[in-house]
Amino acid sequence: MAKKNRSRVADWVENAVLRTLIGGLLLLPYERRVPLCGWVMSRVIAPLAGYRKRIRDNLALVLPDLPEEEVRRLVMKVPDNAGRTVIEAYSGKEFLRRAGESPVTGPGLATVEEARATKRPVIFLTGHFGNYEASRAAMSARGYTVGVLYRPMNNRYFNEHYVAAMEALGKPAFPRGRQGLGGMLRHLRAGGMLGMLIDLHMYDGAPLTFFGETAMTALSAAELALKYDALLVPTYAVRQPDGLNFKIIMEDPIPHTDPETMTQALNDSLEALVRQHLDQWFWIHRRWKAAMRR
Repeated sequence: MAKKNRSRVADWVENAVLRTLIGGLLLLPYERRVPLCGWVMSRVIAPLAGYRKRIRDNLALVLPDLPEEEVRRLVMKVPDNAGRTVIEAYSGKEFLRRAGESPVTGPGLATVEEARATKRPVIFLTGHFGNYEASRAAMSARGYTVGVLYRPMNNRYFNEHYVAAMEALGKPAFPRGRQGLGGMLRHLRAGGMLGMLIDLHMYDGAPLTFFGETAMTALSAAELALKYDALLVPTYAVRQPDGLNFKIIMEDPIPHTDPETMTQALNDSLEALVRQHLDQWFWIHRRWKAAMRR
């Protein structure tokens, strides 16, 4: 019981600190708060939370020949992008307006437009890259309703306002697990569109590859696409050099074959884009847990 209470106290304290930081930043103009949150994440939070070491460890595993100068740059730039993403998610209408103006390019757009006209379901697959919410905001601004599947935060106090901020950027939002499964399936059966992330470690996933190393990957997106005849479209929001704006890239849909082949194609798609913009992927994640234990 005591351990459980201490955990609740720690969660409450963590949430209070984060809410204070976010609340203070939201008092600033958008063009100042976004880079400032990136700076705080990169210079203050990242070293305290051990993010710098985790970034280095991940890079050493999958890109061992990367020059030290580039590693040092990524150790600073990756948390900066993560911090910008956090405060953008809490910036509501300001973020929606800016992200909504993002150009949408790529061969997948015409196919998605045709799917909407015929009420064929679409699953947009992305990763923790750039700001993954920007692509949903851009599609919402064009009249699309894109639901999102998300994993609830472990800190229940933080999760309450995290979900509220996510829903402010567009509904419906479905939590992973039994709670959100029914609503998500009804949404797809009705010809809806759904956004999912592909790049989190899943203990019960398939042992596929990402950057040449085993990465346990959920097959659920491909399985849903096959079951409901949904388009499976890799879609990414690339942060632009000004650090505030985005370009949305919508690739050709993944051909329907089998879940493993389709999901590996998604991993390959994300890897190809990350290699072009190494500082925009969240190298903070423990993506290769099995490989790290070797």
